[in-house]
This record gives sequence, structure tokens and C-alpha cells, in this order.
Amino acid sequence: MSSQKTGFDLYEDRSIVAMRVNGELRDLATTVTDADTVEPVAIDSPDGLNILRHSAAHVTAQAVQAINPEAKLGIGPPITDGFYYDFDVETPFTPEDLKAIDKEMARIVKQGQRFQRRVVTEEEARAELASEPYKLELIGLKGGTAEDESVEVGGADLTIYDNVDAKTGETLWKDLCRGPHLPNTRLIGNGYALTRVAAAYWRGSEKNKQLQRIYGTAWPTKDELRAYQVRQEEAARRDHRKLGKELDLFSFPEEIGSGLSVWHPRGGIVREEIEQHARRRHREAGYTYVYTPHIAKQDLFLQSNHLVTYKEGMFPPIRMDEEVDGDGNITKEGVDYYLKPMNCPMHILIYKERGRSYRDLPMRLAENGTVYRNELSGALHGLTRVRGFTQDDSHLFVAPDQLQDEVAKVLDFVVSMLRDFGLTEFSLELSMKDEHKDKWIGSEEFWASSTDALRQVALRSGLKLTEVPGEAAFYGPKIDLKTRDAIGREWQLSTVQVDPNLPERFDLEFTDRDGTRQRPIMIHRALFGSIERFFAILLEHYAGAFPVWLSPVQAIGIPVAEEYYDYVSGIVEQLRAAGVRAEVDTSSDRMPKKIRNATLQKIPFQLIAGEEDRAAGAVSFRFRDGHQENGIPVADAIERIRTAIAEHAQV
Repeated sequence: MSSQKTGFDLYEDRSIVAMRVNGELRDLATTVTDADTVEPVAIDSPDGLNILRHSAAHVTAQAVQAINPEAKLGIGPPITDGFYYDFDVETPFTPEDLKAIDKEMARIVKQGQRFQRRVVTEEEARAELASEPYKLELIGLKGGTAEDESVEVGGADLTIYDNVDAKTGETLWKDLCRGPHLPNTRLIGNGYALTRVAAAYWRGSEKNKQLQRIYGTAWPTKDELRAYQVRQEEAARRDHRKLGKELDLFSFPEEIGSGLSVWHPRGGIVREEIEQHARRRHREAGYTYVYTPHIAKQDLFLQSNHLVTYKEGMFPPIRMDEEVDGDGNITKEGVDYYLKPMNCPMHILIYKERGRSYRDLPMRLAENGTVYRNELSGALHGLTRVRGFTQDDSHLFVAPDQLQDEVAKVLDFVVSMLRDFGLTEFSLELSMKDEHKDKWIGSEEFWASSTDALRQVALRSGLKLTEVPGEAAFYGPKIDLKTRDAIGREWQLSTVQVDPNLPERFDLEFTDRDGTRQRPIMIHRALFGSIERFFAILLEHYAGAFPVWLSPVQAIGIPVAEEYYDYVSGIVEQLRAAGVRAEVDTSSDRMPKKIRNATLQKIPFQLIAGEEDRAAGAVSFRFRDGHQENGIPVADAIERIRTAIAEHAQV
């Protein structure tokens, strides 16, 4: 007979805050037997951090309702580096409110209340949460329709977590929740902080009421909290929206509309360098560039299934082609056109334009295609989340036996390209189907072979690989490449997606060696994700101080006085003739101010010249870090700058 134990019996280490029982996250209070597979979950693990942060979200909500009992609860999931909780309150939260909430949270944490799980029926949950309209709505959506909602109602059972007084056993507060949670509030410690307040629509839809969202962060220790806060301060200094304005790179004119950017001359230079370098590399790797319209008839997006699965992300239709006679009678029905949300359906039509043979494969099509997404206004964020953006899209059509080799080439190409831009730390995530769910289409043979092909490619790359069951698209597995920037933040950039679904939908074929008609496999590959987002990542990675080859202005001439203007201008003309982006500071500012202005603009090379320099045919080199080299002959200065550009140097 198997003995029964709880996680408290198994683990005495206070850093163990939950456990996985037969693969599922459970509270330490869960009873297990010798027949169960049990793994500890440490508080500093990814799962442990999520549990810590979700527990801190509950304490935040408890504190809000202790201060304002009329506040209605929304949802409170863990998110990257923190958590949030949504509330329906009569008046928006103020900084003073956050101070009061933080003080109440400290009291609850110190009290050491137990998080206690109860399984309830739908009727019981509705009775207990009768005063919480948003919770009642979620109960009616058992299973959760979005990832953040699943923290409430995503489990097999409907559960409520009580916050229980450890001394009296009295339930002090409760919330609808899937769990798991920390054993008690004291384990939250002092490594948490409330960070900001924002408005958020209930369930992410502008059709619903706008709620107040409190954001916070939580870490296992105070030191880790402080380290995070230092990283956030540095991230704020590097914010691409701030740098974009300071360096005159791009803007979002209100007259054009939210989430739609314009690129200023200096930003346009950087973007052009990114695009042209990528074009050269793509052509060397056997890609062919194509061009497609921004708009297409609805039938195309019905066939691709975008209008079924992605309609909310698309802009409303534009009615066109309707014809009327002189009396106003419709003689030809109009057709709905849509702004394209993705380029793939049009690339498919290029493939399908004529018959294809195995000799045509692999076919590698590339496009810098502008697409449009109907993002909620609250989700927009500078260049990283916009409504109109340019995808550096590639679609590869391959025979099944070419899949593994082609994916390997794609991954090598992606990594080497990103290294060209100064990114060096990478990891891979393999998204697979979940064997326990049935949403997947395609044969078991396809899933096994394509997943193994991606896995083998990922392993051969030598990069860290994480396998994630259940995160694949319904039609095929994918590899996501992630990178870390200069301050340690992780960004997802490139995706390699295996897709047999669209070739099936569009009846794509090729003639094989034996004369039979076969179906190609399609590989979706976005290298940068979007040029806008990649630009923002690079801007923050370099804090605006781009490598010389990407810098909008690579060198600036600074005459010590007006009488040296012609001498400096002559040097700048030589630089321009050598292909260097160079300017002369013609302002009336004094030399120290000119140097300061060039430094703030993060120009790599300042060429300063006065009487000694003119007499010697030389310049003084001043670098971005402030150090200076005097008496450099002009020819040597030009060659040093050209070399730095050619070598993609960071100076």
C-alpha cells in the first residue's frame, strides 16, 4: 500500500515553494503517494517566480479590497518580471493610493496568512463570489479563453484560494484561482514593489469597460529586487521612444494616427543600412526578392483562413468595385478588400502562378512587406508594437526530404545575420504539440518527422534549447530564436515555422523526379520579426550609440574657430568622397558646446581642427567615450574611419 505524504513532508528547504506532481504544478499541501512522480519547484526557478508573483498579485488585491471594499476584482496573472491585477473602482488610483496599498500589503505579508485551495462547484463559486461580476463572467467561461484568464479558470477543477489566518483559521479573503500559490504570505518577503498604474479594458477588448490595472514586481530577495530596479532604470535611459526623439530618428504624428510611424532622415539612414545589408546577405544565400500589394480581396484571406482565425487582428474591410447605373441602381456588387496582416498568402500565389518541378525547390522568396494589424490602442508601444510595420518576411517552399537541411541553413543564416548587427547571445525554443490535447491537424508521422527535424537542427547549432509542449501552431512545430541585449533583457526575434497547412489549403504541388505530383512544405521565416521592432531593439541595445557603419552621421568636423571652417570642410568633402556620412558643425556655438552637441548626438568621430592641425595637415580625433588623439594626418584619419566602417566597429 502506497504511503501518503504532502510536499511539506518531502521538502524541508524553505526555497522549495511548490512541486510538480506527474508533470502538473501543485501546492506543497497536495497529498501524493509513492506512485506519483514528484519534482520540487524552487522559488528562483521560472515556475517558482511565477508562483511568487501570482501570490503577490493576490496580496495586492486583498490589500486593495481591505482599503476599498467596493473595489471589484478583475484578473491578476504573473507576467515577465512581475504581475498585475485589474480592478473596477470609481476613481483612478493615485500615487498616494499605491503607498497605502503597499503598507497594507506589508501587513498581510508579515501576518503569514496561508494560501488554502478549495475545489468548488460552479453553483458554490457563484454563491461565494456573487458580489464579483467579473469573476462570475469568468466562471461562465470555464477553461479560459486567454492565457491570463487561465490563471483563474484554466484547470480541470474550479477552485477558490482562501487567505487563512494562521492562528485562528479564519478566512480573511478569497479569490477564484487555478493556483498554485506559496504556502503562506510571509514567503513573499520584502522583495516586492508596486511599480505603476495603467488603464486596461476588461478582457482586452475596447468594447468592454476600462478598469484600473496595478503593476508590480516580486523577487526572492531584496537584493534581487534592487538589481531589477537598477536594470529598469537603465532600460528607461535606453528607451527607444526617448532616444528616437533625442536623436531625431522617428515620430508618431497624431495627424497620421496611433501606431503609425514616420522615419526622419537620420532614422531613415539607419533603416536603409539595415535593409541593404540584409538584402545583400539574402541574395548571397539564394533568396529572391518579391513585391506584393498592401491590400487584397477577402477571398484570399478566407482561403488562407486569416479571416476565420485572425479577423479581430485585421482592419475592417474596404468596399470596392461596386458599379451603379444612372438611376443609382447597383449593376455590379462590390467586393470587400482588406489590408494584409501577413505576406504569406501572396507569396503562395507567386508559387502557384505556374507549374513547379522538384528542380525549382527549394524556392526562397523574400520581401520587406508592410503589413497592418488592428492593435488595441492600449497595447501600442513605440516601434515595438505598432499598427503598420514592415516584416522582413521569407517563405521557403521545399520538398519534404529537403526540410531538415533547409531549416539548418535558415538557422545558420539567421544567427550569422544577427551577429552582423552585434548581437551575440542566443537561445532556442522548440514549440511542439501537446500529446494530451487534440487541436492539432496532420498525421502523427508528419509531426514526429518535422519536430525531430527541427530538434536535430537546434541541437547541432550548439545553442541552448528549451522544448515547449503545446506551444506549436495547430498545423506544425516551430523554432523561436531569442537574444539577450546589452543589459540582459531577452527578446524573441526570429521564427522558423514549418507549415504543411497552407500548401494544402491552396493545393500547391510540384512534379517530383518520378513524375508524380507532390505537396511541398512551406517554411515561414521572419528574421528580424519586423524592421521597426528590430530597429527599436538595436537602438536600446546600443543606447543610441550605433556602430560606425550604422550611425546616421559617422563623423563631424568641428572647427576651433570660424577661420578654420574651410579647412575642416575640405576634410569632410574628402570623407564624403570616400563614402563616409560626414557633416560640418556650422553653428555659431563655441567649440566646447559643439563637442557637447556631437557627444549627445552620439556621433562616433569628432574631427577637431585649429591652427596647429591646419599647419600640419592633420586633425584631432575625439571619440564617443571622451578620449582624444591629436595630430592625426588627414589621410590616416580618413583611412581609420573607413576601416572602422568596413569592420562594423563599435567605437
